Amino acid sequence: MTLDRLGLTHPIIQAPMAGVSTPAMAAAVSEAGGLGSIGVGAVDADGARGMIDAVRSLTGRPFNVNLFVHAPARPQPETERRWLEALAPVFARYGATQPTALREIYRSFAEDDAMLQMLVAARPAVVSFHFGLPDADRIAALKSAGCLLLASATNLDEALAAKAAGIDAVVARGIEAGGHRGMFDPDAPDAQLGVLPLTRLLVAQAGLPVIAAGGIMDGRGIRAALDLGAVAAQLGTAFIGCPESSAEESYRAALFSPAAHRTMLTRAISGRPARCLANRFTEWSMQMGLPSPDYPIAYDAGKALHQAAKATGEGGYGAQWAGQGAPLARALPVAELMALLVAEMQGVTV
Repeated sequence: MTLDRLGLTHPIIQAPMAGVSTPAMAAAVSEAGGLGSIGVGAVDADGARGMIDAVRSLTGRPFNVNLFVHAPARPQPETERRWLEALAPVFARYGATQPTALREIYRSFAEDDAMLQMLVAARPAVVSFHFGLPDADRIAALKSAGCLLLASATNLDEALAAKAAGIDAVVARGIEAGGHRGMFDPDAPDAQLGVLPLTRLLVAQAGLPVIAAGGIMDGRGIRAALDLGAVAAQLGTAFIGCPESSAEESYRAALFSPAAHRTMLTRAISGRPARCLANRFTEWSMQMGLPSPDYPIAYDAGKALHQAAKATGEGGYGAQWAGQGAPLARALPVAELMALLVAEMQGVTV
């Protein structure tokens, strides 16, 4: 089996969660026998190398480095102008002025040669892709460096494309999953498959090892994923409440509040469909009904608005990504959570 070469004790993968996962979190998961992950899609090559070195200072075990492989953003001046005009009163409410222009705040790995060179030199055990697949030369370079390659898929076509490209295993991201939908084309029709049918479909027809992801919060969920034929389960929201997470206090408070019972998909925050806790930003976007700028250009406005509101004590404009299992979140150190997940998976009452 593909993952056997990693020497995992438990079939548990911590989702990368750029902006929330930390080197300390990834190392703690790996030390506990799972596969920890860091998300480097929103940083440059130097920042990513620093994160890799930080994980390695804490563990000698394998971990995953996750990259965004989205199509480069398309400037849409009129859409961006209307978006900023609509946001102006919200910025003003918090004593700030909206940006005069929006920019693409980070590059896709599809065109980031410095990131590729760094990864080939650093040789992390696992590299994973979200939003799409890099070209054949990048895949070949990473495989030559000894990296095991994973890719997210939301449907069978994406999984088959991953297999054809030489990807080693596919992450079946059900509609329940928190954070950004991993579809290769965010404007294509989305079948919105749940993790159960998607996992079974990919196990039966994709021809690759499958990692189940979406709404899995405890050991029973992990066991169910394995029963469906998955080789492992990937959990993200389950780790947000851990002290090793970098989630802000307002984010944690929302996760452990009634807000956890209502998650929704929105493009407003970043420009791509993503599942989050319903908050002030999602409420505003539903009232306005405007098309958002392209990803990640829209994120430039979203991050600026969050900072302006946060400065006044309002945390409801942040990217509070969470899956549908959010009400089952637990605030435990990673080592304790991993031990509990394993006990639950094995049917032990704790």
